[in-house]
Amino acid sequence: WYLADRNYTIHMINELTSFFVGAFAMILWWGIGAVARGPEAYQAFLDGLTSPLMVLFLWLTTIVICYHAIAWFKVTPKAMPVQRGEEFVPGSLIAGAHYVVWVVLTLIVLFLAGVF
Repeated sequence: WYLADRNYTIHMINELTSFFVGAFAMILWWGIGAVARGPEAYQAFLDGLTSPLMVLFLWLTTIVICYHAIAWFKVTPKAMPVQRGEEFVPGSLIAGAHYVVWVVLTLIVLFLAGVF
């Protein structure tokens, strides 16, 4: 049914990206559990992340999660209209603010991770 209409197909793709978000959350949960079990378990967790299959999965997940975020930022002005007086704030300004916050937070995380 969703293949009959392009809008439905795009919506279903957007919904399917949530599985990658969930999978990444499970990997993070697994990592937190490894930290709680001690240095050896955490090192085993890190070693598992360096396997070629896992690296490929993590790159794919990163791409899909970025698509997921962009798709949600596109609908944010419809889901969260902001009214100032009698006028509504333009949707491009609402979505643009989300992109700016995303970039700033990404830079902060990269700085804290020692990339810069």
